[in-house]
Amino acid sequence: MASASVRDVAAAAGVSVGTVSNVLNRPEKVTPGTLGRVQEAIERLGFVRNDAARQLRGGRSRSIGLIVLNAGNPFFADLARGAEERAAEAGLSVLVGNSDENATREAAYLDLFEQQRVRGVLISPLGDTGPQLQRLRGRGIPSVLVDRQTENSTFSSVAVDDVAGGYLAVSHLVAGGRSRIAFVGGPLVLRQVADRLEGGYRAAAERGSATLEVIETGSLTVTEGRAVGERIRALPPSERPDGIFAANDLLAMGLLQALNMSGDVTVPRDIGLIGYDDIAFASAAVVPLSSIKQPSALIGYTAVDLLLQESDGGDAFEHGQIVFQPELVPRESTATGA
Repeated sequence: MASASVRDVAAAAGVSVGTVSNVLNRPEKVTPGTLGRVQEAIERLGFVRNDAARQLRGGRSRSIGLIVLNAGNPFFADLARGAEERAAEAGLSVLVGNSDENATREAAYLDLFEQQRVRGVLISPLGDTGPQLQRLRGRGIPSVLVDRQTENSTFSSVAVDDVAGGYLAVSHLVAGGRSRIAFVGGPLVLRQVADRLEGGYRAAAERGSATLEVIETGSLTVTEGRAVGERIRALPPSERPDGIFAANDLLAMGLLQALNMSGDVTVPRDIGLIGYDDIAFASAAVVPLSSIKQPSALIGYTAVDLLLQESDGGDAFEHGQIVFQPELVPRESTATGA
């Protein structure tokens, strides 16, 4: 059965189509009696307004697209929450797409958001999305990079200084007496991972006695961390690292599970372990996890704010690159003398 139209509502209420439009969009302009008749007709006929069609006609969407690298990572859930808070203040909603670290899925979401003519796009990009984002801008859809710094001044970005975060993590391990450090993370083509590794290298280089080995992973998941932890646990003691910097907390959780499984190699007695992001689970782990804290919700909130400024400012808008500083949160997983 076809749904009721605006014309059907107008006929049932004995008013013009324009009056029904006023009831839907400018009810203060309609007399109480007419307003009641139209609302009764809407309810009786089961009329549902087609916001999508209305937005297409007006060329102004009430939705923002957000593409994250891994929806299963609590960091991105917190980032999305911050984005939703700022969007709600502006009367907008956020549509979330999960690229799952897959370039094809990332491109498909960008195409989908372009077709839906969203108000703008926030993206934590996997690779070089510049050409696609430029195309969206040509269609009047601005974009902001989140959790990713950019040297391209034609785009706005909101991120944390991941080089500084990597430096903090490895410096903390070395200060605790760890000298054979392993960096666990990947893929290294992810800018965030590469920057955290760069910061780790800088910290290790400052201490002549510290070395940094890279163990690249295929993704940033608990499963990958557990697999690496099992390999490390199987090594002879002389070949094991005594400190591990995991590129995010999910990897660190997997490492912690594997390393403490048998009791012959434990965190922090034998290996100091630090993660990145400081997700809620970090402090609740069996061995509370040291981590590098990012203001995840604030990143999302700020990114939407920049997006709205660009959307409203047009050609006069000056793109900005906002970089927050990370914070070391030490806990038992890097404790010394344990």
